[in-house]
Amino acid sequence: MVKSSFISIISQEDKKENRGSVEFQIISFTNKIRRLTSHLELHRKDYLSQRGLRKILGKRQRLLSYLAKKNGVRYKELISQLNIRELKTR
Repeated sequence: MVKSSFISIISQEDKKENRGSVEFQIISFTNKIRRLTSHLELHRKDYLSQRGLRKILGKRQRLLSYLAKKNGVRYKELISQLNIRELKTR
């Protein structure tokens, strides 16, 4: 719960400033992912929600790779704030 409240504070600060920024989009996708994950723990056979989760994961993955290419420092900070694993490099 502490992490989710911390993320909500970050997103509230960003709402006032810049909603279209890559960081804000990644934070909002992360919040959606965590909500859907907790939903799917209760409803294991909700296949439409599973599909939505996979789509959101892909979008976040693309945004994270973009941010890693453009600005590695901001990428590292965001990953540590959100407690996300780093991208796998090919």
